[in-house]
Amino acid sequence: MAETGPFPAPPATSTDREGREIVVDFATNDDLEGLVDMYATFDPAQRAQGIPPAHPERIEPWLKTVLDDGVHIIASHDGCVIAHAMLVPDSDGSHELAIFVHQDYQGAGNGRTLIRHLLGAAQVEAIEHIWLTVERWNLPALELYKSVGFETVQADRFDLEMAMSLPGS
Repeated sequence: MAETGPFPAPPATSTDREGREIVVDFATNDDLEGLVDMYATFDPAQRAQGIPPAHPERIEPWLKTVLDDGVHIIASHDGCVIAHAMLVPDSDGSHELAIFVHQDYQGAGNGRTLIRHLLGAAQVEAIEHIWLTVERWNLPALELYKSVGFETVQADRFDLEMAMSLPGS
């Protein structure tokens, strides 16, 4: 059954399934170096739709562009950024969700923790409609998105578009 909220907002601390203490908070410009470091070691197979950039010299300019707008949260372990999630506004007032969890921290509940806190931040910001695209064969991501309330609104050969309206927004 899908969770309907309300969702917790950052900052927060949790313990993942590997017993690691994870800190979730809003991203700031001070987190740029940590984000660059995370994305520099990001598994190329984990990239989707061209992001994050594959070339190290393109990571920082990309981050500076995306961090200028929307809602961004990060998860950290032992002071190192291990995940980044964002809601980027589009022209019709909706927000596109993107989430990246470093491969060393996947499968331990960190994606779920991060997305729940991102949705909590969205409720605080009174964001009403969120959408995303996901490759149809990315079953862990599909399960995660469905578990927090996303529904498929459009399907093509390779990708699914999913969306949700936040309660209480």
